[in-house]
Formats: sequence, C-alpha cells, structure tokens
Amino acid sequence: MALFGLFSKDKKESLDKGLEKSKESFFGKLGKALVGKSTVDDDVLDSLEEILVSSDVGVETTLKIIERIQQRVARDKYLGTSELDRILKEEVASLLSETNAQEVEEFDVPAGKKPYVIMVVGVNGVGKTTTIGKLSSQYKKKGKNVVLGAADTFRAAAVDQLKLWGERVGVPVIARGMNTDPSAVAFDAVKAGAEQNADVIIIDTAGRLHTKINLMAELTKIKRVMQKVIPDAPHEVLLVLDGSTGQNAVIQAREFTKATEVTALAITKLDGTAKGGVVIGISNEFKIPVKYIGVGEKVNDLQVFDRMEFVDSLFKKNQ
Repeated sequence: MALFGLFSKDKKESLDKGLEKSKESFFGKLGKALVGKSTVDDDVLDSLEEILVSSDVGVETTLKIIERIQQRVARDKYLGTSELDRILKEEVASLLSETNAQEVEEFDVPAGKKPYVIMVVGVNGVGKTTTIGKLSSQYKKKGKNVVLGAADTFRAAAVDQLKLWGERVGVPVIARGMNTDPSAVAFDAVKAGAEQNADVIIIDTAGRLHTKINLMAELTKIKRVMQKVIPDAPHEVLLVLDGSTGQNAVIQAREFTKATEVTALAITKLDGTAKGGVVIGISNEFKIPVKYIGVGEKVNDLQVFDRMEFVDSLFKKNQ
C-alpha cells in the first residue's frame, strides 16, 4: 500500500525542501558515527542516542526510540548498520502514530460546529499572527467564511499585522486597538462571526509568559466571554511553537499546557533550522496532535501535518 501518495507534488516538494537542513544534519552525524561499523552494537546505539538528542528529539523520546531499536537488535541478532535508516524510520513513524492518532482533514472544520472558533496562543515571535493569516487564507481557499479577532492588544504591531493579513486575504478583522480588554475584542469577534454566518472565527491572543497565573486568568476570561455567544467556544485551542528554538519550544509547550487546555499544535519555522526532530519529541511528550507545520514563507508552506509524509521527507536519502 502506498503510504505517501495523498500529498500533492508541490506540497511534498515544499516539505522535502523545508526539512532539508534537519535531514542533512542528522544523516551527516549518523554517517560519521557508522564509519567502519557493520552491525548495530552498543557503540552504534550510544552514538545514535547522542545524535537524536542533539537533533532536538528530546531525551525522553530518544530513550524510547533507542529502547525499541534495542528490542529489534535482540530479536534479529545480526542487524546491519545498512538497515538502521529503515528501522529508525519505521520506529519514528510508529511513535508518531501513537501520539497523533487523530487524522486532520485538509483545512476543514468538524460538521455541526458553525462557526468553528479557534483560540490561538503562543509567545511573541513564534509566528503566531503569521500562522493565523496563513490559516485564514487556506480556509478562504476552501470556500469558508472567516472572521479574525485581534485580541493580542498588548502589542500594537500584533493588531496592525493581523489587519494587514485581513486585507491581504480578504477577511474581516475585529479590533479595538492597543491596550483594550482582550476578552472584549474576543466577544466582539465571536458575535460578529455569528451574525455574519462565518464558518471559522480565529482569535489571536497575547503572547506573554511573564507569569502563568496572569496568563491563565486572561485566557480563562477570554473563553468565558466567548461562551456568552457560543456556549461551547472555543472548539480548538491552537498553540503555536517556533520549531527553530528546539528545546525552548518544548519548555513553552509545558508552560502553556499548564496555563490552558491546548488541543492542537502548530510548529513553525522548520525550514530555517536543523531542529526538525523537535516535532517528534513534542508529539511524543505532550500527546497533543501536531495539526500544522510551517516549512517556508509562502502561504502554502503552512501544511496540515501528515506524520507519514513528515517521516518520509525527514529520512529521504538524496539520490
């Protein structure tokens, strides 16, 4: 059965290109570690462990992968280093399938959830507002009516940036300007979206982690106010993380999952770094589906995460 036939050719090329630095770094290190080795022994596994950790897969996830490979070595006895790439690919794919069992449709919303309300969280600088802009563009292309709410009111640039995206994409942006009450903006946006028969409402929120207590109170208030209009809002809490920061993204994920109930992840900026392994670690540690990954600047470079395509691109050898 073809595992990798569902992506369009353009999207697959974009994904391959976006993960190029991660792939080259990983295979470069692995190649050096395997020089003069023919079988997968303890030395090879020690080297592999070091490479996975240095590729930002994370210690806990790395140990889990190494343990699985050890089990296969014990079972198959004479496992050659030439087979290590394939085995590693299989075990990473298996790990991702356990933690991302939920398959995501291509920029679609669940039936019976209209308007579908997404609250977007994440620290400043991770690409949060840009991700919202790209998301709204993708939804618009699918024929969805989208309304944006500029509830990151503590940073003037965030409101202006979202307005620019709204103009560019052709979707309305509900805003009250800087230093206004974020929950009031969220209320206005949800109310406007409901009145305009919107399919999707996306609410930007402030990206501050100075204290978890303040952040938790603010996000709780935004949720509560939105629920006055749509009782089960938000339907999705999307945490945006900058993949290029490696383990710092993991720390941010820990803080935000303590502050609010995160239901989906978007991992951006994977194209500018060799830290693509962070996707594997975050998926495994938090058991929250990675819904989107960013592999470039273009709108279409925000892709719905497909674990099999991701693993295929990450482990694809150059011809």
